[in-house]
Amino acid sequence: MQLWYALWDLLPIEMLHWDFMRNALLAVLLIGPLFGLCSTMVVTGRMSFFSDALGHSAFTGIAIGCICGMTSPTWAAILFALGFALLFSFVRSRSNQAADTIIGVFSSTAVALGIFIATLGGGSFAKYNRYLIGDILSITPTQICLLALVLAGVFALWWSISNRLTLAAIHPQLASSRGVPVHLTQTLFTAAIAIVVTLAISWVGLLILNSLLVLPGAASRNISRNLKQYHCFSVLFALTAGIAGLTISYYLGASAGAAICLVLALIFAICFCLRKVVR
Repeated sequence: MQLWYALWDLLPIEMLHWDFMRNALLAVLLIGPLFGLCSTMVVTGRMSFFSDALGHSAFTGIAIGCICGMTSPTWAAILFALGFALLFSFVRSRSNQAADTIIGVFSSTAVALGIFIATLGGGSFAKYNRYLIGDILSITPTQICLLALVLAGVFALWWSISNRLTLAAIHPQLASSRGVPVHLTQTLFTAAIAIVVTLAISWVGLLILNSLLVLPGAASRNISRNLKQYHCFSVLFALTAGIAGLTISYYLGASAGAAICLVLALIFAICFCLRKVVR
């Protein structure tokens, strides 16, 4: 981290004279590829609403951790979200209901349980507001190191299962006939998304977290001609929006997460208009 700080001491950029902005920028450079890769898997797997449901389950885990007096409720949230994701995969594999129906059941249950636990005994909900809005400017060097490890793990998973996940999403029967373990692949995917969502909730915010998991892949899909472009554009859009959103939030004094989301929405609109020209 000292080398990272020393690098920006040499450059005359006002907003990067502050350590918290340097930390936030480094976090954005890690979150960009992380969300970019996850977004392609979410969009391809048609699981856009599932990431939103996972955010609700992560909030429930945080509420449980706070009730239990944990100094870092994030770990309780990770365990709860992982359990939530595995239970969802189990129910989905043994039900003939549509995926969006099952997601709706799990999402509504997670929301109700989280609110119930957070307000149990007349407790105040105000202390959970920071998880709803998020604050990437509060990220610490230790959390950045953890984020880097998660990025490495997600990249390794993406490298090993992205093609199988794509085939399983498009045609599960064909994937199974080709020897692809469809259920295992989807379970690994849901577990990875659960970890990413849970770790990012305090930095990005529950209210817009799902947008950051959907918009990069959705924008990329408008102009991509093949899978390589699809993944590369998604990562590029997430990085561009992260840097631009962080800059906008600094100079306008707005939420960084919301600014990043709005830049991604603009990128999606531009890609949508260019979809026929590019292709």
